[in-house]
Amino acid sequence: MFQHTVFSLPFILIAMVVAAQGWFGWRLLMLGIFAAVTARNYAMGVNRYFDSSFDALNPRTRNRPSVDGRVSRGGMILFVIINALFFVLVAYWINTLAFWLSVPILIVLASYTFIKRFSPMAHLVLGLSLGLAPIAGAVAVLGAVPLWSVYLSAGVVFWVAGFDLLYSLQDMEFDKAHGLHSIPSRFGLQKTMVTARIFHAMTIVFWALFVYDAHIGLWGIVAIVASAAMLGYEHYLVAKDFSKIDKAFFTVNGYLGFLFLICIILGVI
Repeated sequence: MFQHTVFSLPFILIAMVVAAQGWFGWRLLMLGIFAAVTARNYAMGVNRYFDSSFDALNPRTRNRPSVDGRVSRGGMILFVIINALFFVLVAYWINTLAFWLSVPILIVLASYTFIKRFSPMAHLVLGLSLGLAPIAGAVAVLGAVPLWSVYLSAGVVFWVAGFDLLYSLQDMEFDKAHGLHSIPSRFGLQKTMVTARIFHAMTIVFWALFVYDAHIGLWGIVAIVASAAMLGYEHYLVAKDFSKIDKAFFTVNGYLGFLFLICIILGVI
């Protein structure tokens, strides 16, 4: 699921650009990309392995390679182990703090799969999984966690949790029937939509704090306004037609991250 990296990678690069106040070098660029890809591979591998019994029952997911036999159980375990080891190795090559944080990060990334079995707060755990990306980017360059990276990360947490709420509407009835916990299955459609809007409003607040604390300037304001408009469009798409959830999830959010990155680069320059 390489395309899922588009959600975290722009925010890793944003943090690296701001931390370095410009170009941070080819070495860190390659290591940052490799860390993002191996982390996402690991997280998706864990999810596919442990969720395969549920995926086999869900009409939306029953044709996944992890379910229909195209990928073996042993192959999935090997895939998870290899990506985890490479992630830790890359962290070691970056710096000491990154190395010490690598295993705790892997634990957080794996936890989403299990938390949704007993808590509807799994959406926020997924948000945290991707929200660690900007902090990781700052650590890679500075070997420290500045306040602006915490604001940026908090924004990502609520951004991801908000669009995961909308995406989870597709499985609302399935989750109810099979004892999986989610905000849609617990609280219903309307409360989920309101919660997603609140989460995305909090996203804009935290990203505005990031822009202010990092002294990005006019281009930072452009990034905030554009993000607010795109998130509003995402909610419009989902409210109008549930069949547009995939478009809202992948297309709008994918463009949002890279547009934010371009604005921040221009602001730093």
